[in-house]
Formats: sequence, structure tokens, C-alpha cells
Amino acid sequence: MTEHSRLIKVGRVVPWVGFRTLLYKEVMRFWKVSFQTVMAPVLNAVLFLLIFSHVLDRHVTVYGDIGYTAFLVPGLVMMSLLQNAFANSSSSLIQSKITGNIIFVMLPPLSYREFYAAYVIASILRGLFVGVGVLLVSVPFVELHMAYPLWVLMFAVLGGAILGSLGVIAGIWADKFDQLAAFQNFLIMPLTMLSGVFYSIHSLPQVWQDVSHANPFFFMIDGFRYGFFGQSDVSPWLSLGVVSICFVLLAAITLAMLARGYKLRA
Repeated sequence: MTEHSRLIKVGRVVPWVGFRTLLYKEVMRFWKVSFQTVMAPVLNAVLFLLIFSHVLDRHVTVYGDIGYTAFLVPGLVMMSLLQNAFANSSSSLIQSKITGNIIFVMLPPLSYREFYAAYVIASILRGLFVGVGVLLVSVPFVELHMAYPLWVLMFAVLGGAILGSLGVIAGIWADKFDQLAAFQNFLIMPLTMLSGVFYSIHSLPQVWQDVSHANPFFFMIDGFRYGFFGQSDVSPWLSLGVVSICFVLLAAITLAMLARGYKLRA
């Protein structure tokens, strides 16, 4: 029996064995260097928290009675989660393409749906680890209560899935690291930083409020923040609808790219 036939047989005996193996590989890839992939982003968020809370906490309140530090923490948690979910899938794919070991992922009898699910779920997990880390280190700074924990979890998972999908798209599209850096610096970073992490959009002139409504990252962060305070800049149901549509569209685009083997198959 050939090795290929043996793998197919094993895949039939143990459902989703390829998916589980790839998922394990992707999780261990970031976990073995967790000081860099988890702790460093947490430290970065803490620096934001130290600077902004010290300068603005006594001078700014949001939604009438919420202190600025309390308002800031959920935004930093979600920002860190989104950026690291993107970084996980995009960096993994571009490294595999440049070193040539992507062939070891493409050769086994692994469907493109399993390929997509493994990379995106690993991205969600890394994002959640970082988000929880940021939330834990914020405890000495502010006392937070989750008004609606299910909303928090729902937006965290959907946000991680969206950025994980974007990371797969960027990793497939890019041929070298500077192309990936351009994708992150000129798309992901501006959309994240201008999404209401550090401010309520109601403090902006009307024209910039309208511009913010065109940014899907705003809805991710605003919906996530609603889970903590029960208050938000727009209806949480609107945010959920926008985020869900974005995920479905990006998942469809990513799966179509994988099904065609775009830039992955010679």
C-alpha cells in the first residue's frame, strides 16, 4: 500500500484527521514561541493603557458615567485580538510559501475547507489568548464587569474569524514579506486604529461619524464593547449583522481562492 493510499484510508477511518493535524501544527507554531506571539502583544497593549489612562482618565468620561480607562480596556482587548488573529494565519502562510514547505500541507488528502478551518481556528485561538492576557493585566487598572458575556464571546470569535480569513487571503496573495507588511500597514492597521478603540465616534464631527460607519472594524469593536457596558455607539444587532455579513463574504472569497489553488498550486 502506498503512503498516499494509507493516508486516504486513515482519513476515512478517523474523520477530519487532516484538519486536526494541521490545526495542532498551527496552534503549536505560535504557542512554542508564546513569549513573542502572546506576551509581546499583551505588553504593547499595557503600554497603551498606561499612557492613555494616566493622561485622560480624570478628564474624560464616555456614555455619561463610564471612566475613560474602563472604556479603553475592551477596545484594547479587541484591537489586540484582531491584529494577532491576522498575524497568525498571514505569517504562517507566507513563511511556508517562502521556505517551500507549503508543499507538505498541499500534498496530503486535505480538503480546502479543512485547510481554511484549521488556519482560521488557530488564528481565533491566538487572538483569544492575547485578548484574555490583555484583559487580565488590566485588572490592576480598572474594575470591569461584563454585562453580556455571550455578546463579548460572540464578537471575539467572529472578529478573530474575519481577521483570520483576511490573514489567509493576504498570505496567499503575498509573494514576499514586504507585500504582507504593506497589506498590514496600509489596510489592517489604519482600519483598526480608526475603529473607535480610543474614542467614541459620537465625539467626532458628523462627517467622520459617517466615515466610521463604513469601517467594519468599528462594528466589531463597538459590539464587543457593548458586551461589557450594555451601551454602544450603534445598535449591537446592527453590529452583529454587519460583522456576520463580513465574515460570510470573506469566508466565501477565501474558500474560492483555496478551491482554485490560487498561488498555491503550480
